[in-house]
Amino acid sequence: MNSERKIDKPLMAISISVILFVVVGLSLYPEQGNAIASQLFSTLTNQFGEVFLLFGFFSVIFLAKIALGKYGEIKLGNVAPEYSSFTYLAMMVCAGLGSATVYWAFVEWGYYYMTPPFDVEPYSPMAAEWATSYNMFHWGISAWSLYCIASLPVAYSFHVKKNPQLKLSAVCESILGRYYNPVVGKMIDTIFIFSCVGAMGITLGLSVPMVTEGLAYLFGVESSFAMNVGLMLFITAIFSISSYVGIEKGMAKLSDMNTKLAIIFVLLILIVGPTSFIINQMTNGYGLMLQNFIRMSLWTDPVEGGSFPTSWTVFYWAYWMTYVPFMALFVTKVSKGRKLKEVIGSMVIGGSAGCFIFFGVLGSFSMNVHLTEVIDVTRSITEYGGSATVIAILDTLPLSWLFVVIFAVMSTLFLATTLDSASFTLAATASNQLDENANPPTALRLFWCLILAAVPLAMMFIDAPLNTVQTLAIVTSLPLMVVIFIMLYGFNKWLKEDFGNESAAAISAGTVSQPVASTESDANHAEELVDMAKSATEASLS
Repeated sequence: MNSERKIDKPLMAISISVILFVVVGLSLYPEQGNAIASQLFSTLTNQFGEVFLLFGFFSVIFLAKIALGKYGEIKLGNVAPEYSSFTYLAMMVCAGLGSATVYWAFVEWGYYYMTPPFDVEPYSPMAAEWATSYNMFHWGISAWSLYCIASLPVAYSFHVKKNPQLKLSAVCESILGRYYNPVVGKMIDTIFIFSCVGAMGITLGLSVPMVTEGLAYLFGVESSFAMNVGLMLFITAIFSISSYVGIEKGMAKLSDMNTKLAIIFVLLILIVGPTSFIINQMTNGYGLMLQNFIRMSLWTDPVEGGSFPTSWTVFYWAYWMTYVPFMALFVTKVSKGRKLKEVIGSMVIGGSAGCFIFFGVLGSFSMNVHLTEVIDVTRSITEYGGSATVIAILDTLPLSWLFVVIFAVMSTLFLATTLDSASFTLAATASNQLDENANPPTALRLFWCLILAAVPLAMMFIDAPLNTVQTLAIVTSLPLMVVIFIMLYGFNKWLKEDFGNESAAAISAGTVSQPVASTESDANHAEELVDMAKSATEASLS
C-alpha cells in the first residue's frame, strides 16, 4: 500500500476544515467567539465538575486494581521492550509535561498562596503549606492516572488484539462491532485532532514567551513578537527533524538528553539554593497531600460555593483530558513488550515522582525567594506576568546566566519533544494503516508538524485570542470522557474473556496465548453497551 492510500483523506479534510473555521472565525469575530467559548467552559466546569472529579478518583482506583492484580502481568506483545527503562520513562515524561511544567513549577504556588483552599487565610503560613501540596496534587497521581487509563485499552487493542490502526475510533470500532457508526468514528477522531492542536496551542502560547524572556535577559534586549516568531520557527525545525528521523533516532535521544538536563538543573538549584528549606517544604507538601488525597480529589465546596475546586481542580482535570488521547496513542507506540503493570508504574509512579521533585524543588525555591523578601513573587506575577517572574527568580541565583541558559535549552527541548510526539499521534490518527514498525507516513508527520506551529503563529500574527482556542479545546474533554468510558468497558471485557480463567503465574510466565477478539465477541460487547444505554435512557425518562 503506497503512502497516499494510507492517509485517511476524509478525516484530514474534515479536521483541517474545522481548524480553519475556528481560526478564521475567531479572527473575524474575536469578542463573540470569546463569549461563546467562555460560556461553554463555564457550563462545563459548573455543571459537570463533579463528573470530572469522580472520574479522576475512579482512574486512580481502577489502575491500582489492574496493577496489583493478575491482569497487570499481561504483556503488550510477545516481544522484548524496544527501549531501556530510562528512555521509556523519559519519553513519557517529556511527552506528557513539556515546557509548561517548567513555567508552572516556579509560579503556580503563588496563585494558591494568594487564593488558598479550605477557607485558609491568604498569604498565611498555612496557605504556603497548602500551595506546595496542591502543586503536587494537580500534577501528580490523578493527572498521570488520567493519562494512563486511556492508554491501556488503546495499547491492548493495538498490541494484543493486533488492531492495525492507532486511533481512538479504531478501538471503539473493535468494541462496538456492527453497532459502530463510521460517521461517529470520524467525529471522535476529529474531536481528538482539534483538542490536540488546541492543547499544543496552550503549550506554545505559554512556553514560547517564557523562553523569549530568557533569551532577552541573556542578550540584554527587549522581548518582542519577532523573537517569538523566530523561536517558534527554530523549535519547529528541531521537532520536524526529530519527526523525520523517527522516534527511535529522534525523540528517544532528545528525551534522554533533556531528562538528564532537567535532573542537573533541579540538582543545581537544590544545592545552590536554600537546601534545608526546600527539603523541609517538599516533605511537608508530600505529607499534606497524601494525608488529604481523598478530600482534595472530591472536594466541591458545596456549602460555601467557593470557586477554588472549579477554577483549579476541575479545570486541570479537564485540561489533562485534552492531552489524554494524544498520550494514549503515543504511549501505545513506545510500550511494545511492556507489561500492563510496567506501563502503569512508569506513568503513574514514575511520572508523578518526576513532577513531585520538579515542583517540589523549583516551587519551594521560588517560595523561599518570596518569603525572604528578595522578590515579591506574587506581586510580580500580577503586575509583570509569569514569564518575566520566572526569569527574575532565576536572576537571584549565583551565575544566574548559566541557570537561564540551561532553563532556555531545557524548555526548548521539552517543547520540541512534546510537539514531536503530538505530530506522531496526529499522523497516526490520520492514517488508514501503519507500516510494520507502527509508523505513519513521514510526509504526514511533517505536515502535522507544520500545522502545530502554523495555528498559534497565525493566531498571534492576526492578534486573535489564542486563549479562546485553548478554551474550546478544553471543552472537548467532556465528549472525550464518554469515548474513554466506552473503551474502558470494552477493555474490561477483553481482559476477562482473554485472561479471566488464567492464573497470574501463567500470565506472567507468558505461557498463555494472546487471542484476537472475534467479531461475534465484539458484537456481544456492543449489544451489552446498547442495552445499558437503553436502560439508562428509560430510567432517566421515568
